[in-house]
Amino acid sequence: MESSKQALELYQQQFGEGAKVFFSPGRINLLGEHVDYNGGFVLPAAINKGIWFAIAPNNSNTANFVAADIQESFSVEIDHIRKEDGWKNYVLGVLFVLIKKRYVIAGFNCVFGGNVPQGAGLSSSAALEAGLVYALNDLFSLGINREQMALIAQEAEHSFPGTKCGIMDMFASLHGKENNCMMLDCNSLQYEYLPLELNEYELVLINTKVHHSLNDGQYNRCFQEAMEGLSFFQTLNSLVTSFRSISTDVVNQFKDNLSPEVYNRCIYITEEIERTKQAAIYLKENNVVEFGKLMYQTHKGLSELYKVSCAELDFLVNEAKSKYDIIGARMMGGGFGGCTINLIAKHNREQLVAEIVAAYKDTFGIDAEVYVVETSNGTHEIV
Repeated sequence: MESSKQALELYQQQFGEGAKVFFSPGRINLLGEHVDYNGGFVLPAAINKGIWFAIAPNNSNTANFVAADIQESFSVEIDHIRKEDGWKNYVLGVLFVLIKKRYVIAGFNCVFGGNVPQGAGLSSSAALEAGLVYALNDLFSLGINREQMALIAQEAEHSFPGTKCGIMDMFASLHGKENNCMMLDCNSLQYEYLPLELNEYELVLINTKVHHSLNDGQYNRCFQEAMEGLSFFQTLNSLVTSFRSISTDVVNQFKDNLSPEVYNRCIYITEEIERTKQAAIYLKENNVVEFGKLMYQTHKGLSELYKVSCAELDFLVNEAKSKYDIIGARMMGGGFGGCTINLIAKHNREQLVAEIVAAYKDTFGIDAEVYVVETSNGTHEIV
């Protein structure tokens, strides 16, 4: 699905007139990967790829969903929400959390679809969850603010899908601002917008087409090992509440007390928190070149310390690093596949991307997909 018009037309074919249409964007994260659930800082931005919803009450107790992109549908009684398989759990998780929190919702019809590539690290699931919360809040006058919506969407992903994600994806989808990224404190949820002035560069995503699933255990293992490390430092100092309270020097001091896996998680997290704070300074100074260098450093940490990369992602980043006009690149998202995010000079983008995609095809036999992305406003109604 590529437009709000398509969403509305399909709704009218299925259910008739009367629908409202909403857009919920995917997100990129410029820096601060895998630190949102570890209490760090992140630099996300909403993008102009996302999910459209056409939705309206239906004066019943039944929620009817149509997933346009995969041509599947299902219905569920509002007072009989239970776990299902696959994509259904993302919308069912939202209903489950709203009902658990005693928000009163009735039956509705919902058609949704979009142009966020699934499994590409652009948070299609967060866009779906945040968009549905936003739409239901509007339909049934629930009085939920955007911060609360993000927390509800996060809890929804923790519930039926079972992915212990941080707050960043949902928060960015709901709070995005065109031509800006945000510096989000994942502890307090305080944030500030930072102008994203890339000058002669632009953001280009290259999709490995290696599809990852964040609820297959690998993502949660990262979380568990990070928490094991945090617990150790809390036994040393009761004032430690998150990795924000720990420096890389302290982690190195107690390296021998940690397993190699837990040490690697901890050192990456503390270094990435420091990198992200420095990156915000570079953005305020409009120093895009130094910002790009930090992106390369982050990928090295994600690949060698946090170990959430893969051969395909590493290949794309190494190819980017060999090009003079690509000043920054790294894997983005949960890992184990998905996209790299690249800062590429506009004047040479087509040639550079063509060279990288050709080399990737020669090595892996896969046709990578390329997306030039722009920033977007957060979840909103289309009027």
